[in-house]
Amino acid sequence: MNYQESPQDHEDTEFSQAERAAAGSRSTWVSVVVNLVLSTLQIVVGVLTKSQALIADGVHSLSDLVSDAVVLVASHHSQKEADEGHPYGHHRFETAASLVLGLLLLAVGLGMLWSAALKLEHHDTIERVHVTALWVAALALVAKELLFRYMLKVAQRVRSSMLVANAWHARSDAASSLVVGVGILGNLAGYPLLDPIAALIVGFMVARMGWSFGWDALHDLMDRAVDEQEVEAIRQTLRDTPGVSGVHDVRTRRMGDMIVVDAHIEVDAQLTVEAGHDIAVAAQQRVLKHHRVLTLMTHVDPWKRPDLDHAGAEAKAPSGSVSAQA
Repeated sequence: MNYQESPQDHEDTEFSQAERAAAGSRSTWVSVVVNLVLSTLQIVVGVLTKSQALIADGVHSLSDLVSDAVVLVASHHSQKEADEGHPYGHHRFETAASLVLGLLLLAVGLGMLWSAALKLEHHDTIERVHVTALWVAALALVAKELLFRYMLKVAQRVRSSMLVANAWHARSDAASSLVVGVGILGNLAGYPLLDPIAALIVGFMVARMGWSFGWDALHDLMDRAVDEQEVEAIRQTLRDTPGVSGVHDVRTRRMGDMIVVDAHIEVDAQLTVEAGHDIAVAAQQRVLKHHRVLTLMTHVDPWKRPDLDHAGAEAKAPSGSVSAQA
């Protein structure tokens, strides 16, 4: 998930960074408790009531416990300070965790598809479920939807893509519980095939979401740039810096939920190296203040003002560029 950040949003960035680990841990532990209770209830009741769909939904909830464990570990490691081996910090632990979550969901979804397909192949063995399964499915639907809303609110407040991924995982659980409820209802109405069909649909939903999360995380690990709207916002902040005459070659890459930026800024060619460096530092500070940028490397290029004669300066010294890093 991407976030568009305004200068006002950034005023809370330091607070959010300090609170991120605690908020993420709290929301994840709530998810652990909810999923532990639901998975136990769904699997036990599913076996007793002979509902494959409810068992599949319980296995899905059980997989969330592993997902939550991954999130807790990644959240802890991503907050570590930069060190000699990781000069940009450990922010990509969150991206790696999103990749693991995606692969886990994909594996669980494929397993559910296989199980449901086998049941449909031997449809004569499908039994009528007990009405208790329907009530448990309804309870699971309400609990998972409430869990999703809570987790997404926390994720958006601390601006964490990993927590957003985990929140939408909870929403996929709510959707799957809805499908399971419909399947159980159909079975009770005299259409036994609807129960394994519901399990099949749930498996497809889980696998599809796992692929989506895993694919996005893989691209982020391959230094995918942020969207053009956010790049343009960073470019405009550089342009608005006093002394900057132009901006070009702005490149970005993701570092967890932060951004690493390289940019070329143009300053008056007649300025001293010290003056050009001061402008670069000012530009860096503005970008770090108004955007979720972890570090910014600026390359200062000479710009010839059209209303001045630079022939004398060119005769004395060759043109070049200097770089500064925030």
